[in-house]
Amino acid sequence: MNRSAGIRVLVVEDDPVAADAHALYAGRVPGFTVVGVAHSRAEAVRILDRTRVDLLLLDLYLPDGHGLQLLRALRAAGHAADVIAVTSARDLAIVREGVSLGVVQYVLKPFAFATLRDRLARYAEFRAAAGEASGQDEVDRALATLRAPQPAALPKGLSGPTLEAVTRSLRAAPDGLTAAEAGTAVGISRITARRYLEHLVTAGRAARAPQYGQIGRPELQYRWLEARGH
Repeated sequence: MNRSAGIRVLVVEDDPVAADAHALYAGRVPGFTVVGVAHSRAEAVRILDRTRVDLLLLDLYLPDGHGLQLLRALRAAGHAADVIAVTSARDLAIVREGVSLGVVQYVLKPFAFATLRDRLARYAEFRAAAGEASGQDEVDRALATLRAPQPAALPKGLSGPTLEAVTRSLRAAPDGLTAAEAGTAVGISRITARRYLEHLVTAGRAARAPQYGQIGRPELQYRWLEARGH
């Protein structure tokens, strides 16, 4: 491997906004170079046929087939690139199948840059390990680098469990929620709920628009973005 060229990354994501964000994030991590962005399984295969790729950032829901179908085809064709799944899929059966096909990490949407940066840094450390292990302890340490990431970093003042609760409430509301409604659903203040909702907007997982029709200043209505199966 030519380490001076860095780890070559292909982003496979059908949502153009998310794809651009993932490519931007990966390109900001030292040692990683984004060599392509594919919005479908077929486009990913075309890029892989002509470009050397070390790592795929792979969404599992693609317009022309499941991401694991793509991965099975790549393995059958002899492609050995590692895979980090970047997805909303939470089915543990899919997680187990992905691991068997070479998925080395899962990053659940929505996430912040620091989350992906942490996963990529750990993957790079694991990939750089070379030589023969002196014993079981060294093998365990190498695997722990990959399999035991630190908790994902969120903007200061936000917590993972509360973000998950706000996300669940928003996804369960087809007409969207105001910050006040989200706060009531989760049991937090309107101001706190708005911080979490704005984080989801920044992460590209929610959209906001003013809600008119009532006397007084219009409120912002937040709606979860379901991007073609995500």
